[in-house]
Amino acid sequence: MSDPVKVLRGLLDLERLEKDLFRGIGSGGESTMRIFGGQVIAQALAAAYGTVEDRPCHSLHAYFIRPGDPKIPVIYSVDRARDGGSFTTRRVVAIQHGKQILNMSASFHITEEGWHHQHPMPAAPAPDSLRPQSDLRAEVIDKVPEKFRKEFLRPRAIEICEAEPRDMFDPEKASDTNQVWFRLAGQAPDDLPLNHCLLAYASDMHLLGSALRPHGLTWFKGNVMTASLDHAMWFHAPFDFTDWHLYQMDSPFSGNARGFNRGSIYSQSGTLVASVAQEGLMRPVEPRF
Repeated sequence: MSDPVKVLRGLLDLERLEKDLFRGIGSGGESTMRIFGGQVIAQALAAAYGTVEDRPCHSLHAYFIRPGDPKIPVIYSVDRARDGGSFTTRRVVAIQHGKQILNMSASFHITEEGWHHQHPMPAAPAPDSLRPQSDLRAEVIDKVPEKFRKEFLRPRAIEICEAEPRDMFDPEKASDTNQVWFRLAGQAPDDLPLNHCLLAYASDMHLLGSALRPHGLTWFKGNVMTASLDHAMWFHAPFDFTDWHLYQMDSPFSGNARGFNRGSIYSQSGTLVASVAQEGLMRPVEPRF
């Protein structure tokens, strides 16, 4: 069986085709039906980093335009929008079948001194007191249709522990506040650009689910179509994603078949390392199962 962390690292190791043109693997991420949104964001960020020297990314803003096809590679075209004295800006377009599937702008900033404040990390149960998501999935495998079981139990590169796990198939209505601990389920070099790409990948997990919670919905229930529509992320402080991080999420609004979600990511020591915002599709459909 393939090491899922090596597979994820391979997804982020893009092939340079030309000076500002890169190719990434489409298959091997979180889904076999379409490319996981976090994967396209992470690969787009890796492509942008391939054109920037000695400046960490501080923010990215992306729009998902079309579903990605996991059967073929993704081409990433980088536009060097600006190389300034303090800030560098890149625009990245992800292409499959001759059409855009994502476009993203990313900004990079030299390290500077300045004033500092942050909101404190909210209270949360310790990650070692929680059951891993892989165990919870194994307990309900009998409820999963046979053709989906292998994918449902597949080892994953991101280890996740939910603070308050819900019934995956028939959840009760709950607060939109949503907490998970997550980390890379293996080792990685102490490399800030790589950690940024890994966290960008993982930041698309569980976020949209915050908007589903007040309505007693999950993807597994089968009566809602979900998809990430856009994704914004701000990096605040260096971090090591092989350590546990708390993903504190909420959803201030849903309506018009869309849900708006926010996230704050803290290290175990309480440092706010990143912030996230996303709008997602949550369209009523006939049950699939």
